[in-house]
Amino acid sequence: MPVLRTPALLRTPALLRTPALLRTPALLLTSVLLLTACGSADGDAAKTEKAAATGHPVTIDNCGYKVTMKSAPKRAVSLNQGTTEILLSLGLADRMAGTATWTDPVMKGLEKANATVPRLADNNPSFEKVLDAEPDFVTASFVSTLGQGGVATREQFEKLGVPTYVSPSDCAAGKDNDSGGDGSRSTPLTLDAVYGEIRDLARAFGVEKRGEELVASLKKRVNTAAAGLHASDVSLMYWFANSQSPYLAGCCGAPGAITHAVGAKNAFADTHDEWPQINWETVADRDPDVIVIGDLTRRQQTAETAKAKIRFLETNRVTRNLTAVKKKRYVLLSGQAMNPSIRTIEGIEKVAAGLRDFGFAK
Repeated sequence: MPVLRTPALLRTPALLRTPALLRTPALLLTSVLLLTACGSADGDAAKTEKAAATGHPVTIDNCGYKVTMKSAPKRAVSLNQGTTEILLSLGLADRMAGTATWTDPVMKGLEKANATVPRLADNNPSFEKVLDAEPDFVTASFVSTLGQGGVATREQFEKLGVPTYVSPSDCAAGKDNDSGGDGSRSTPLTLDAVYGEIRDLARAFGVEKRGEELVASLKKRVNTAAAGLHASDVSLMYWFANSQSPYLAGCCGAPGAITHAVGAKNAFADTHDEWPQINWETVADRDPDVIVIGDLTRRQQTAETAKAKIRFLETNRVTRNLTAVKKKRYVLLSGQAMNPSIRTIEGIEKVAAGLRDFGFAK
């Protein structure tokens, strides 16, 4: 396992590291030491003043860990698209050393900033690849990314002096990540978890004002999208991926937050698994009014793109008779909008617009 690069000073032979002042006459040595002491004091004062100005050191309670940053990160690596888009939205591209694990094109408006940040991998990078980027802060959207079977554990990074952060939405109260698959939730996710993540990351980088401005903007968008929308009789089904054994949204993740915001109901609200695999016969029994379709660009499951999903729905002997399919009531979302992220607000806007287009708004 590689370690972070050793600073040049520590690779210099001991003799060459001996300060010249130690080889000078005693009088000169005394003078230099006095000057050094004064300079050191001034330097320490300057560092203290700078730290106070940026609010550092900062300690954040995160998913059972206390994450301390002595200074604002300058070489952050984001291991999931969700945390990447928050950092980019906060204007922090110049302090990022790499990104990874993408399901969709980057959020509109962030293309230019994203192009300046190296992409370490389209999926999970190796631990070694991340260390090669010399990160001083590592973020992820999921506990599974920074855990056993993921890129590495948080402890592995922290042993090397690299603080880590995981989206609080994945360790919120009621979230059980050990229940198999994508875990389950006994307590519905709220957008407060997303807003909390934005505030945490803004504080970590010393840009709290930007964080508050971003949260205020997102809240305004939610209120605007949901204004006057009453669709309590409309059932929604969210299909993320896989045509043989589809991953459909349970009650309480990001799709639950979208459904709640638009005042509709989830066809599988009785399921607490985050993304349970449910057979098409059961879907036919529920016969949802609208199907919300994940339009993914990755290539891990069958029927990743919206085009492939719609083709399946309209040709399969079971699904072609669904009410939503017959009436072509489809709403297309990015994969990120269907995960707890800044894009969940985009999901609310698009589902709300779809309900209005389908004549469900009252």
